[in-house]
Amino acid sequence: MNCYVLKARIFLFCLAVVGASSVWNENADAANISGTIASTLTITEDSALVGDVTCTVSGAPCIVIGAPHVTLKLNAFTINGQGDPQTGCGGAATGNEIGILVNAQVAATIQGPGLVQRFRNTGVLLLNSTGVTVTGVTTATNCASGILVGGGGDNQLIRNVSVRNGNGASACGGI
Repeated sequence: MNCYVLKARIFLFCLAVVGASSVWNENADAANISGTIASTLTITEDSALVGDVTCTVSGAPCIVIGAPHVTLKLNAFTINGQGDPQTGCGGAATGNEIGILVNAQVAATIQGPGLVQRFRNTGVLLLNSTGVTVTGVTTATNCASGILVGGGGDNQLIRNVSVRNGNGASACGGI
C-alpha cells in the first residue's frame, strides 16, 4: 500500500469519526423553551429557556424534569406563574401548582441565573430525588416555599436567593 492510499484511508476514517461525532451532538441538542406554557411541559433531555415563560397551567406543575441526568438552564430568564404579584397567592396555596418539579429523579440540574416567581404553590420542588443540583436560581413571591426539598438526599442548593415566598396561612417560605 502506498503512502497516498494510506493517507486517504486515514482521512476517510477521520471524516467518519467527525461525522459520527456531529450526529451525536445533533441528537443531544437542548430543547428551547419560551413563551406561554398552557399544559405541563415534561422535559426528558437537556433544555434551556431562550425567553421568558408565562405559565397558565392551573393545579399542576409548569415544568417537570422527567428523566435522570437532565439539565434545565434558565439563562437569566423568568418563569412566571399565575399568582398575585404582591402575595403569590391571595390566600391559601393551590395544590400542585409548582414552577419546576423534579420528582423521583437522579442527578438533574436546574442552572441559573434565572427567576421562578408567582406560583400559587412552590417555586421549585425536589421530591424524592437524589443528587439534584439547583444553582443560582432566584425564587420570589411564590405562595408556598421558594425551593422545597421533600425526601431523597444528596441534593445541592448553591447560591440561590429566596425573596417574599410563603403566605399568612402557611409557615413556609425561603429555601
